[in-house]
Order: sequence, then C-alpha cells, then structure tokens
Amino acid sequence: MIQLENLSAGYGGKPVVRNVTLDFPTGQVTVLLGPNGSGKSTLVKAALGLLPAMEGEVLYDGRNIQELSPKEIAQRAAWLTQSRDTPSILALKMVLHGRFPYSGYPRRYSREDYAIARSAMEATGSLPYENENVRTLSGGQRQSVYLAMTLAQDTPTVFMDEPTTYLDIRRQLEIMNTARELAAQGKAVVLVLHDIALALERADRVAVLREGELVCWDIPEAVFRSGVLQQTFRVGLHRMDTPHGIRYYYTEEAE
Repeated sequence: MIQLENLSAGYGGKPVVRNVTLDFPTGQVTVLLGPNGSGKSTLVKAALGLLPAMEGEVLYDGRNIQELSPKEIAQRAAWLTQSRDTPSILALKMVLHGRFPYSGYPRRYSREDYAIARSAMEATGSLPYENENVRTLSGGQRQSVYLAMTLAQDTPTVFMDEPTTYLDIRRQLEIMNTARELAAQGKAVVLVLHDIALALERADRVAVLREGELVCWDIPEAVFRSGVLQQTFRVGLHRMDTPHGIRYYYTEEAE
C-alpha cells in the first residue's frame, strides 16, 4: 500500500500540495477531486517519485520511496498519464512497453510478456487493432491502448490521471468498470477525475483537494453530506434514489 505522510511537494522550491496525509488501500478505488490547479496531478507525481517530497514522506509498504530504485517503483505502481506524445508504433508494441520494468537491456520480450500484453488489450477492447499504428487510431482507441499498456505493467497500484477525458459516455463507464474490476482483483486504483457525480457513484473513497490542501477524505456519501464539494466547486450538488441506485447531479449555483 502507498501512504503519504504529511507530504508537501511542488516546483522550483514552491509547494503546490501541502501537508497531505493520505493512503491508497488495496482493493479500493480512490478518486482525487478538486478544481484545476488544486494539486491533484502534482500529488500523483510525488506519490510516484517523479517529484521529490519537500516535506513529509511517501511510503511503499512501509518503505520510504527514496530507498527504492525507479525500476522497483515501476514494479509497484503504474501511471496512465493525462497528456502524452503519440509515437508511430504498432499498438501491441506500445502495450509491451508496460513490461519494461521486468526486462533487461536489450529488451527481449518473452512469451509471457506477449500473453500479458494481449490479455491487457483484450480487457480494454483494443486487441482487434493490435497490428495497427497508434497514430491511425481514434482518440478513444488510443486511450484503450494506453490503458492496456498500464495494465500490462501488472502492478499492485494503478494511477490514472483524467482517464475519461475526451471519451464518450459509454467509454467513460467502461473505464470506471475497469477500475472497479482492478480493485476487485485486489489492486489499489487511484483516479484523478473532474466528474463529481461519476466519482461519488463509483469510488470507494473520495479525496478532495483545494488550493493544495486535503480538505476531505472519506466514503462518497460522507463527502457528499459534508458540503465540502459544494464549497470547493461552488455548485449545487444533489442526490436521488433510482431503480439503478443512488445518482448524483449538480446545478449551476450552490444552495
């Protein structure tokens, strides 16, 4: 399990997130919510060791992240980034990049690597275009390839930064279903989202960041009842019971 203890991190000596204590339990989906600039992506980068802690520490199963090599970190946590370059490469070869933490140099993929990569592609619906160039794929298809690459890394913790951006509603729901399936397999899944309703309906825990500080971290219903989302996003937030479970919706102004 990854734990953040009184963590402060940022850029150029200036903290973006301050004094955050938070953990990401195995078998659960944790969603990070907050306005633009609240520090969500910065927090994820610090949790992955891509940004050093200015104060506090990041622990992987009780070990300080500073004691781990980049390869050891990559074997413990995978990251689906929000923005990325699109190389000219076949989709299967891209997904095989997820096996880098387990290979030496020069990289020679084993039968097991190929099996894991194809299994990840099947899970994300990208297997039919394994031999197509990633640049020729649609935005949603590319996203499924990158998600497959993340799953092929086969780590106990999976971070996804805005994985539903630019996807249609069906694909958004499929991404959330994948997150839930990974949690059911015993993985810790951490999502950075902007969709409040989707987070409240699908997460096990919701962490709310505002101006670099963790202002709430609890089960979705408790976060909803706290009023912190209304205060943070300055919207009206409501819930209703439906035949398919509790659904949340928001209005323009907080009430």
